[in-house]
Amino acid sequence: MPYEINPVFAVPLAHDTLPNAGALNAELKALILAREAEGDRYANPHPSLKQQPGVFESDFNLFSWPEACVQQLRQFCWATLGRTIQQINGYEAEEMQRLQIFSHTWFHVTRYGGFTILHTHPMASWSGVYCVDPGETPADRPESGVLRFHNPHHYSHTFLDAGNLRPRAPYHHGTWSVRFGAGQLVLFPSWLQHEVLPFYGRDERITIAFNCWFGMKDA
Repeated sequence: MPYEINPVFAVPLAHDTLPNAGALNAELKALILAREAEGDRYANPHPSLKQQPGVFESDFNLFSWPEACVQQLRQFCWATLGRTIQQINGYEAEEMQRLQIFSHTWFHVTRYGGFTILHTHPMASWSGVYCVDPGETPADRPESGVLRFHNPHHYSHTFLDAGNLRPRAPYHHGTWSVRFGAGQLVLFPSWLQHEVLPFYGRDERITIAFNCWFGMKDA
């Protein structure tokens, strides 16, 4: 065999951007802020993570809302997710027709000082985050509101010397950060550890998240 280097235990991280997202995001933002203002009616009654000050989390049924802006976003997210699953699993078109999707979907409104602790999403295979509004990024807080993923190779840096001190991506140690733009969607395996760093904008950071699990119709 000729000399080569292979990323044998790679983690798939998919990105997509909704075309011309400005008008849709404006509708979503207005709807989400209105629902947030209703308090407990739309809040998650049983959050799995400790809720931090400055963060509002909705109940897990957002994509069942009938509003056109929500359903348009749902179609975009599921189309990108389906494309990703098909490519990674090598499914034929007939298999994709049999695929059934189940999900939890919710929104976060994050204000000054709010953050989300490091976590995973058990009992799901794929997770995603869509950015409605990334909020302000202060010049002196460049990591404000960043979505940060942690390297799952937990033993990769237990011994460091000149031979493995600074490998380049995708072989690097440590973390991978996503600084959202409005209209951006990120998909990742639900087992991958991630967190949201404290947000220091004076406005709102608004995101929509989902967890998904799947079956085959005739299984």
